[in-house]
Amino acid sequence: MTATDHVALAACAAYPEIDDDAALLIAALSGRGVESVPAVWTDETVRWDRYDAVVVRGTWDYPRQRARFLAWAKEVGQASLLLNAAEVLGWNTDKTYLRELTAAGLPVVETHWLQPGDEVVLPEHGEYVVKPAVSAGSKDTARYAADRHAAKARAHAQDLLDRGRTLMVQPYLAEVDTYGETALLYFGGRFSHAIRKGPLLTAGMDLVEGTYAEETIDPRQPAPSERDLAERVLDALPWPRESLAYARVDLVPDSAGRPLLLELELAEPSMFLEHDAGAADRFAEVVATRLKAVRDG
Repeated sequence: MTATDHVALAACAAYPEIDDDAALLIAALSGRGVESVPAVWTDETVRWDRYDAVVVRGTWDYPRQRARFLAWAKEVGQASLLLNAAEVLGWNTDKTYLRELTAAGLPVVETHWLQPGDEVVLPEHGEYVVKPAVSAGSKDTARYAADRHAAKARAHAQDLLDRGRTLMVQPYLAEVDTYGETALLYFGGRFSHAIRKGPLLTAGMDLVEGTYAEETIDPRQPAPSERDLAERVLDALPWPRESLAYARVDLVPDSAGRPLLLELELAEPSMFLEHDAGAADRFAEVVATRLKAVRDG
């Protein structure tokens, strides 16, 4: 690897330096002769074609301007190596991809979908989550109890539909309050590490202010059943798993403790590199290998 390799880590204007992961990745890439810097994807002064690769890392403001984001990704992908590829970003930034994974026979959290113009129909019992199909960082997402928050939930759902957004309604799985979520990280299709996310949502909560909700994160050794499901999810994708520079598989347990797929993050996930000593190096190695493959033709 030569010192002439330059990589942009695509960020958003609210967090131009991305997060603590970015510093670790920059250092790991530097050790492989790759110079990398954060760059805001909406900054029209950035010359993306000057970079050998652009790694999408912190573009967390895309939900309100998804069409612009996908147009940007297509343009960058034609001028440079984009990780992940524009077609992957297009597929993954709308959570209706969960329909495809459900149809493939994977255990996905049960989801009721509402389109603009539909009548708002919400569960009459138990707790549930309302969120838009295009979202990031738990923005516009809330948890409700049917017997206490029906009016608030209906108003939330109707507002999203009135703004032309596809809506997801999912049962809230109580096991998340104790077990949390398990997020499994993969680089180049290979398992790297996993973390536990503590519960984010409280019943009747107000919507998240800012770009994303703060999370409680701890390292986790995933259960064999979680590893198995994550592998099956990656093998069911429209692309070979090794073609993905990064992937994060988010799982939650059902009432029997069996893992269910909550989300698959292929666009701009937090990677929690600081929670595993070798994670930044593993990710940097994938990026460096992709750069070499492009250069070698």
